[in-house]
Amino acid sequence: MMRYLTTSAFAAVALMATLPAQAATFSPPAGCTLQVTVQNRGCSVSQYYICDADPEGYQRSAIFGKDGLFHLSTIDKETRWIESQSPATGIIDTLMDGAKDEASFSELLETGRDDFDFSVQSNDGLVMHQKGFDVLTGEAVDIDGQTLERTQFELTTRGPDGAIFSQRRGTQYISREFGRFYGGIESRTDAAGEQTKSNDSPVLFSFPEEDGFGDTTPQFDCDQLLTQILQERAAS
Repeated sequence: MMRYLTTSAFAAVALMATLPAQAATFSPPAGCTLQVTVQNRGCSVSQYYICDADPEGYQRSAIFGKDGLFHLSTIDKETRWIESQSPATGIIDTLMDGAKDEASFSELLETGRDDFDFSVQSNDGLVMHQKGFDVLTGEAVDIDGQTLERTQFELTTRGPDGAIFSQRRGTQYISREFGRFYGGIESRTDAAGEQTKSNDSPVLFSFPEEDGFGDTTPQFDCDQLLTQILQERAAS
């Protein structure tokens, strides 16, 4: 299960005040190595990298929208949500100890299903409870030369008082080779009952020495997303 809400949801916020994009190349922090750049639907591009100082199996990601960097995250070899950060707000969410059921990528691969039940705490003290599951559908797809497997998932997020903050369900992809999830098509219902749909599926994979490696400018659906936002504002 991917950590962040949806890339298109965050990209939409960025597009509300979008500026002309300048071509840029992502440089990971010192001691870190960029492994692959992935262009996604929903106007985002993800940089996946590893760092020498991290425990074995840790992976990091930096996700860019049309207006720049909007999400940073760290997962471990079981794809547990170790930490995530919003550069725009400064909010950092950290995985809490004592989970009822830790997320387990290996269990998903071995049994075809993984249930999880854990909490994260932000640096402002807010605790959010995450409960859901991932299931392999048995379908393998080829996206830009990468063999990925489709999953179905459900995730319910509750606040400190137990009230539902959001409910998400849909499909995603996993890579056995890279040991991680990629986005897909999903719907999200917020606390007020408002539903949004998004498609954050990967489209292009760029590796070292290939065109697009390190590119921070998203390529897909950005004009479509901006048009949708303007239409919604005009109708409100």
